[in-house]
This record gives sequence, structure tokens and C-alpha cells, in this order.
Amino acid sequence: MKNIQTELKWSVLFTAMSIAWIFLEKLVGLHDELIEHHPIYTNLYAIPAILFYILALKEKKANFYKSHFKYKNAVVSGLILTFMITLLAPLSTYVSVEYVSPDFFENAIIKSVKMNYYTTEEATEYFNTSNYMLQSLIFTPVFGIVTTLIVAIFVRSK
Repeated sequence: MKNIQTELKWSVLFTAMSIAWIFLEKLVGLHDELIEHHPIYTNLYAIPAILFYILALKEKKANFYKSHFKYKNAVVSGLILTFMITLLAPLSTYVSVEYVSPDFFENAIIKSVKMNYYTTEEATEYFNTSNYMLQSLIFTPVFGIVTTLIVAIFVRSK
């Protein structure tokens, strides 16, 4: 357990940050009056997400590997982190859309139909908790693996 203590800690912190991000989006109006801008500004989430990976791998390097952090070690640590975050992603999504921003789907459906992006049926099929939970199970590992492979280059020991 001590081997993955850092990854466990950062996966929980990452999940908390993800929920806080949704709260921030809701607070600035991206889930209601500015919902048409949500698809653009939600991509800024990548900034803190990448930062959390950097901080997690730097902590692993400093506290576990004592600065002898090979690329392989960084990748393994990042993949463990990604796996743990992926396990927590559906819970994070559920909390976000059911408790933090329960009107998000209704608002997204109304706006996407009004803007002729979807029919009501298509929008309802796309904007719902189970679909977003499924998307989180697909997107999280893809983003995590790519982020890990890139961040590991920069945090490894020279």
C-alpha cells in the first residue's frame, strides 16, 4: 500500500478538483445563462488536470524514488494514478451532475435544441447522467495515459 500511497492521495485530490471545477463552471454561469460557451471553456479544465499530474509525479519522485526517477518509473506511477482516477471518475461525474449542477442537463438539452444542434430526442439521449458517466470511463484513461507519457518526460531524473 505504501508503494501507491502518493497515487491514491492524488487521485482523491484530482477527484475533488474535478468536482470543484464543475462548481466553478456553474458559479460563472456556464451551466445556465452562458451554457452555449460551455463546450469551449470546459476545455480549460486540462490546465489544472495536467498540473495535478505534474505535482503527483514530482511528489512521487521526491518522496518515493529519492530523485532517481526513471521515465519508466514515472510512466508506471502515472498509469497507476490514471487507473485510480478512472475508478473515481463515474462517482465524480455523478456528484457533479446530480448535486453540484443538477440543472445542467436540462439546460444543455434546451439550448442544444434551440441552436439546432440536436433534436430533443438526440439531446436527451446525449445529455444524461449515465452517458456522461460512460464518457468519463472512456475519456479519463485516454487523457491520463497521454498526459502521463508527456509529463513523465519532464519529471524524470536526468
